[in-house]
Amino acid sequence: MATTALGDNPVNTVGDLPAVGSVAPSVNLVGADFSAVTLPEGKRTVLNIFPSIDTGVCAASVRKFNELAAGLDNTAVINVSQDLPPALNRFCGAEGIENVQVGSGFRSTFGDDYGVRMTDGKLEGLFARSVVVLDADGSVVYTELVPQIAQEPDYDAAIAALG
Repeated sequence: MATTALGDNPVNTVGDLPAVGSVAPSVNLVGADFSAVTLPEGKRTVLNIFPSIDTGVCAASVRKFNELAAGLDNTAVINVSQDLPPALNRFCGAEGIENVQVGSGFRSTFGDDYGVRMTDGKLEGLFARSVVVLDADGSVVYTELVPQIAQEPDYDAAIAALG
């Protein structure tokens, strides 16, 4: 179990992020068009994980990773939340999000597999804001669980981890 916070309130997660150096758990998410979203083979991958696309900080992280992804070779960025596919599709269409994928965890064990499902607090059941970076072989090279859910992730550190 790991801990983040929402304001002054500690929030626990179901587990810990995958360890750096380990092989990432498989991913079985649902895309904005209800298609399957899995980890791409042979590409570096950034998983931008957050509670809901309908909050300012979550939306900002999707916009920022979309901007950064435009300049990254052999890299996929997948934005992961519990939001339903129509909400993700609406947001991406309205915002012109084209360089990243979105994946809903509403039908998967992603939150438990990656240790990010919040087990208490008013956002219980949603995913804690975090980032997991994988190399082209699917090994974890960087993780971050933000200390405050309302805080954006460290974009520079995530991109630097891509090498």
